[in-house]
Amino acid sequence: MTDPRPVEITIGGHKLRVTSDHPEAYTKEVAAYFDAALARIRTELPTMDAHRAAILAGLAITDELFRARGLNEATGARLESVMQRLVRMLPPAKRGLRAQDAVAPGG
Repeated sequence: MTDPRPVEITIGGHKLRVTSDHPEAYTKEVAAYFDAALARIRTELPTMDAHRAAILAGLAITDELFRARGLNEATGARLESVMQRLVRMLPPAKRGLRAQDAVAPGG
């Protein structure tokens, strides 16, 4: 993170100045992602007022986050299961060896 500084972004056709601890390019990318979600909502529901559309866009993005977290947790659980099966394949003397403790061949 960097020192907070103002960044100009555009959301729903409105230019805004926000202060961010993140790099300018990252802040603009996040804003563009939200703006695209908002545009999708406004396209699908053109009569909806801007405030409600922004709330729905925020909910849609939050749903994406929760789904991604769920996938991440499921992937972590699958990796843990595979790791446990692999550990059981190792000779008992090698089972307690952690990856960071392993010595590279010739090292």
